[in-house]
Amino acid sequence: MAADGGGEPDHLAGERATAQFDVDGMKVAWAGSRHAVEVADRMARLVASDPVFRKDTRTMLSRKELFKDTLKKAAHAWKRIVELRLTEEEANLLRLYVDQPGYVDLHWGMFVPAIKGQGTEEQQKKWLPMAYKFQIIGCYAQTELGHGSNVQGLETTATFDPSTDEFVMHSPTLTSSKWWPGGLGKASTHAVVYARLITEGKDYGIHGFIVQLRSLDDHSPLPGVTLGDIGGKFGSGAYNSMDNGVLRFDHVRIPRDQMLMRLSQVTREGKYVHSDVPKQLLYGTMVYVRQTIVADASKALSRAVCIAVRYSAIRKQFGSQDGGPETQVLNYKTQQSRLFPLLASAYAYRFVGQWLKWLYTDVNQKLEAKDYSTLPEAHACTAGLKSVTTSATADAIEECRKLCGGHGYLNSSGLPELFAVYVPACTYEGDNAVLLLQVARFLMKTVSQVAAGKQPVGTIAYMGNIQHLMQCKSAVNTAEDWLNPAAIKEVFEARALRMAVNCAQNISKAPSQEEGFSELSPDLLEAAVAHVQLIIVTKFIEKLQEDIPGPGVKEQLQKLCSIYALHLLHKHLGDFLSTGCVTARQGALANELLGKLYAQVRPNAVALVDAFDYTDHYLGSVLGRYDGDVYPALYEEAWKDPLNETVVPDGYQEHLRPLLKQQLKLSRL
Repeated sequence: MAADGGGEPDHLAGERATAQFDVDGMKVAWAGSRHAVEVADRMARLVASDPVFRKDTRTMLSRKELFKDTLKKAAHAWKRIVELRLTEEEANLLRLYVDQPGYVDLHWGMFVPAIKGQGTEEQQKKWLPMAYKFQIIGCYAQTELGHGSNVQGLETTATFDPSTDEFVMHSPTLTSSKWWPGGLGKASTHAVVYARLITEGKDYGIHGFIVQLRSLDDHSPLPGVTLGDIGGKFGSGAYNSMDNGVLRFDHVRIPRDQMLMRLSQVTREGKYVHSDVPKQLLYGTMVYVRQTIVADASKALSRAVCIAVRYSAIRKQFGSQDGGPETQVLNYKTQQSRLFPLLASAYAYRFVGQWLKWLYTDVNQKLEAKDYSTLPEAHACTAGLKSVTTSATADAIEECRKLCGGHGYLNSSGLPELFAVYVPACTYEGDNAVLLLQVARFLMKTVSQVAAGKQPVGTIAYMGNIQHLMQCKSAVNTAEDWLNPAAIKEVFEARALRMAVNCAQNISKAPSQEEGFSELSPDLLEAAVAHVQLIIVTKFIEKLQEDIPGPGVKEQLQKLCSIYALHLLHKHLGDFLSTGCVTARQGALANELLGKLYAQVRPNAVALVDAFDYTDHYLGSVLGRYDGDVYPALYEEAWKDPLNETVVPDGYQEHLRPLLKQQLKLSRL
């Protein structure tokens, strides 16, 4: 996708001319289909060409101005969606390219799915049409001031009053205040609120309730409802466009039928009854949300990498011989060794995200068939992928900022805001360390089941090969042997299995299983990471077995797959050595091959980020411009800052002038 403006000289044309593959074919591989490429291109251009969606001054706005701008963009986006009769796929892409967090993200991403997943057919018929037309705006109020990851510790109560056929919503303590829900602070009229259901004097644990928060006439809070925004957050612009909120209830009454009753219900008499719908159905929504998060990781990482690669190809420093040109920063091996593994990771996360879409469909089909056998594996897999990809992406965006030198620190580079807006992903929808410990528990259970003769399935099927993997030695003898996907897969399987088995053996020596698990939790985290990294490597290898169109495309993806896997091997060499999966010499051979692969990727680097197909508007970076005309853009961007609206700064007369005059008098003494 060319730059938004067009017509400018392409300072990166020479880089694009060296590409050894069909860029259009790579776009298809990245997007998943030619149709996906075309729809994304159309929506990205629609947003980029609309002045309402301008965002180049966003980081200079005050919080109030930024929030009002977000409301304007959300309303305009909805107007365009209705006017153009966009499909759901097109509407989702349009909102993606608007690229400004706001209440609509939680309305569509959490409120609607919660009603779909946990509401009865009757409740869905009542609430979803209003939500689909934006007659109501919803959010997802689960997290509290005192509890986040520990959902069972939530304190908000919903006590049934049989005399009026109502639930009484109440916040009994300060720490029971709902805290963080996006869209809650200023925009939402309704929320799915999670609270402790109490009826007939008994606490039945956490359940969801649809609660109206604001008047549909004047948007004022309803009686007994206290709510507002929790305040400014990290960075300029970034997630400050979102009205993360605080909510307290003072004995607020709602009708009984506003309890989400698909899985359980309370009768008119106050009896708590389980429905015949299995609770496992909630897994479908969970897989969907986590699949979206992994897909978002690949988008954020690819944006950062695109900026860093293009700028590294334009920036020149040192290396001048006899007055000749300096060396492109991208030609330095140190830059390549830091940047190209991130480029490979962007592709790896994209492909594992595509596989998660398939998994979501598969899980839903099995749920409909009442086959729940693969659900624990799907839960562990998605929890681990959410954790590993978001943590790695947050670190990678910051690394890309450093790779862009001092200019990467400017807001106009796009990287500070990208980092600030992305980093909450490490804690929302499950703290990453907590999720990895859930994966570890699943792995420990699987090791025990394998020992008892049960055959594992899905992403843990490799554990069924325990006899071979516990004793195999890598057959790698030369650096090029590491190009064999089977050789890579075997050592990653052996490492993951041996780390899991080691943890299980050590836990068995503890006084109790829980005590052992707690004591060994740092080792268990590392075992979980090893398992998840194996999944990502495996899915990248499987992608290469597909029919990939375009000359040279598969060859480039093979190189990126090798870089991704071998860089992980190099980074975690201690794991591979301590578990006996590779020798020190084989580790050195992997590193030797990495250097060769970086040199092979170098002529294709700019074209590989072009294949992400991002407009300059979506990228939001003067350093990552498609045409590479960086320095005039940097200079022009500086003059947009409000500080430059006056030549003599505000405050000169009050503060600078008296100081300077005093110094002049002193200098005469």
